[in-house]
Amino acid sequence: MAKITIDGSEYEVADGRMILQAIDDLGLLMNGVDIPHYCWHPKLTIDGSCRLCQVEIEGMPKLQIACNTPVKDGMKINTANERVAKARRGVMELLLINHPLDCPICDQAGECKLQDYAFDYGVAGARTNEPRRPAKKSVDLGPTIVFDQERCILCRRCVRFCREIPKTGELGVFNRGDESLLETFPGVPLDNAYSMNVADICPVGALTTRDFRFKIRVWFTDDVDSVCNQCARGCNISVSRSNNKIYRYVPRRNDQVNDTWMCDHGRMSYKLNGQGRLSHSRVDGKAASAAAATRRAGELARQARAAGGRIVGVASPFASNEELEAFRDFLGELGAGQARFAVPRGEGDDILIEAEKAPNAAGCRALGMSETADSLGHADLAIVLGHTTHAAAFADVRRVVLIDSHESALSARADVVIPARTFLEKSGHFTNADGIVQRFNAVVEPAFEALEEREALAEILKAVR
Repeated sequence: MAKITIDGSEYEVADGRMILQAIDDLGLLMNGVDIPHYCWHPKLTIDGSCRLCQVEIEGMPKLQIACNTPVKDGMKINTANERVAKARRGVMELLLINHPLDCPICDQAGECKLQDYAFDYGVAGARTNEPRRPAKKSVDLGPTIVFDQERCILCRRCVRFCREIPKTGELGVFNRGDESLLETFPGVPLDNAYSMNVADICPVGALTTRDFRFKIRVWFTDDVDSVCNQCARGCNISVSRSNNKIYRYVPRRNDQVNDTWMCDHGRMSYKLNGQGRLSHSRVDGKAASAAAATRRAGELARQARAAGGRIVGVASPFASNEELEAFRDFLGELGAGQARFAVPRGEGDDILIEAEKAPNAAGCRALGMSETADSLGHADLAIVLGHTTHAAAFADVRRVVLIDSHESALSARADVVIPARTFLEKSGHFTNADGIVQRFNAVVEPAFEALEEREALAEILKAVR
């Protein structure tokens, strides 16, 4: 460890870390120790190209860039004196020489670091009369990203991301000096499973996602912390909402789970919340109120138990830990034994994407539930959360009560259907593939009557008693 002094305050940091890394490790970067930066990113290699992070180190004649200067024991760093401020003003003036003054129509306005730093460290006006360098507008780099080349400040974050994270390397900086431009390699579109992350790390409005572009101004939205539910990784996300509508997911930093990334599939899954929803309860194929449906489900359970029939429970790896625990207790009271569950599977990778395409299979296992997709065999009643178990497995089941959020082959076959809330409409916890328990929070309210699984199970149990 090394003891360093920053603006008069002493800190202990890991020896050998770069100054920006060490301050980030302390949780103080732009949160008490303000060192502006563009090219540096905590999860990418060091580039040292933007020069905005210059600081004064006592004993060194020149200012040093904090992103590529290692800390040493006894180092004294000044980040906010006039010498440093003058250097930052000079860097910002150079960066803005060719940058278009189109903040009012730029989709990055409101979350743009060039905008923020120009306000904090920029000069009052330009000293040049020459026209700005012309460059391309609204270029399709691939299926997900639109590029406004004239706004690019050549921080090369996107270049390093494509080389280092998905290792696909579609982007590069071509030509030299003031002719340098960001481009894709000839004939190689930006099209990988993580491509939309380049819009997150772009500090200006050069790279934007086709999905969110010009959809809503960010100051009309607010963000809610949540967890992606599309695989067992459980990437931490912020969900942007406005007027009870979801507009996007963006990754939220968690060094133990997803660093600062998420896959494109998970990012676009916000649209699933409104597609194919179960919007009303059904009893024997006819529309009913949720109260009538839970009452009928309770009657079927009571009749099956009174006749000594077999009752089985089928859980969902998309349910929260709290709901799975409530389901376990519910089945125990009915004498139905332990629940079973099935997990949808697909392709995974060695970055973030897990082969298990559900967020909480680990929670099911932790509660002692058995994983199988086989037939349920003969049963008088099956009480089911979700539809990850194929409808064919219920071929020899007399009656089915389904609590689910979306229509499926099983909802068409079930005797009682009770609409459930999605994870975006309630709060709870998932356990990811590494056993990390993570909280998700309610973001929106459903547009129709939908119950949390725990509420539905409690109402059914009242009718059983």
